[in-house]
Amino acid sequence: RRVLFRSIMKYLALLALLSSSAFAGSIDSDCTLNGKKLYGKVQVVTSFADFKVEEVQSFPDLKVEKKSSFADDCGEWEFVESFPDFTIEYVTSFPDFKVEFVNSFPGLP
Repeated sequence: RRVLFRSIMKYLALLALLSSSAFAGSIDSDCTLNGKKLYGKVQVVTSFADFKVEEVQSFPDLKVEKKSSFADDCGEWEFVESFPDFTIEYVTSFPDFKVEFVNSFPGLP
């Protein structure tokens, strides 16, 4: 019985790990996620964000370029303190998607 229990627990742990990574990074080809565009004015918050985002150095779901104005193409973000198009919260695990900040060529990798 213990062997069966351990096997089931290992299977469930593996399934949980795989399913959590499968949900991250499902950005549509039109640069939207859950119907929200991923460009424009962005506000960083600590709770109740539209998206949980993890900053990475490789294998991002979206390459982001910080802009001071006219952030109107995929991956171009203008950080604001009010009236955002969407909000993000930085996390270190279980993100909605992963971003890499770049100086040029933002968008889907």
